[in-house]
Amino acid sequence: MAGRNDPYGVSHDIRGDFRAEIREFLGTRRARVTPEQAGLPLYGGDRRRVTGLRREEVALLAGISSEYYTRLERGNATGVSESVIDGIAQALQLDEAERIHLLDLLRGAGTARPPRRRPAQQRVRPAVRRVLDSMTGTPAFVLGGRLDILAANHLGRALFSPVYADQVRPPNNARFVFLDPHATEFFRDWDEVAGDTVAMLRAEAGRDPYDRRLTDLIGELSTRSEDFRRRWAAHNVRIHTTGLKRLHHPVVGDLDLPFETFPLGADPSQFLLAYTAEPASRAQDALNLLASWAATNDGIDEYASAGDSEPAESAESAETPD
Repeated sequence: MAGRNDPYGVSHDIRGDFRAEIREFLGTRRARVTPEQAGLPLYGGDRRRVTGLRREEVALLAGISSEYYTRLERGNATGVSESVIDGIAQALQLDEAERIHLLDLLRGAGTARPPRRRPAQQRVRPAVRRVLDSMTGTPAFVLGGRLDILAANHLGRALFSPVYADQVRPPNNARFVFLDPHATEFFRDWDEVAGDTVAMLRAEAGRDPYDRRLTDLIGELSTRSEDFRRRWAAHNVRIHTTGLKRLHHPVVGDLDLPFETFPLGADPSQFLLAYTAEPASRAQDALNLLASWAATNDGIDEYASAGDSEPAESAESAETPD
């Protein structure tokens, strides 16, 4: 990490940041693939200095020269063809999220762009809000790329009431996961959630490293959480689309809730997140109880919806919806 509050180093040459990211990302991907996994004969035996693939082995598998791959891993990304990217992705056994991340890094390294910017305020369109509010039996949220909760329906605010307890607005899932002591109780699979959270932030940082609020958040988490720093250094990325979330709510107890995410095409870096429960299941009973609890707590909407409208950290840096 090059700077205390900026994991990208606050570089005057933003392309240098990308080159460093490419080197570290490809290096960590090489380290996890053994010659046996790649179908290569193991030469050198105990004399091998690396457990993963050597650069020349990646080049062989990708069908390119060792010199070319070495230049690429060092961040020389000019004119990389689609076939070369496909070959490297196959050689390193990249999944779809990792391939997209590599493309983002290569694109950034080959493009001159202005210094990091503070983005315009993110806003949730009225039509999206109406969709949220119409989902009365389903906890639903709109999240931004840095995992801010930009909007939520009534049941969503009740379900994530521990996240809304943070006075920083808008509420942020990553800050809750790594900085709130209640997170390990709320998320029963906290270790998995923590890994997914970092992987999503890493993917977003590759997509748009010029977002100052994102780099500020990463810098804050890196400074305050050793666990976050360790996970960030792994360079894992993930696209979070579907799965099962195991929660422990302070009012209704344990819930096992499948979830789905839907990108909002007209709003880059925003996605709709919805939790469901199997009919007649314990989780459905718990959601019904949670809805009743929320309905009898008049302050929950006023308290929690502050996260949809009040500025985060400072008025200058707010990302708030309508």
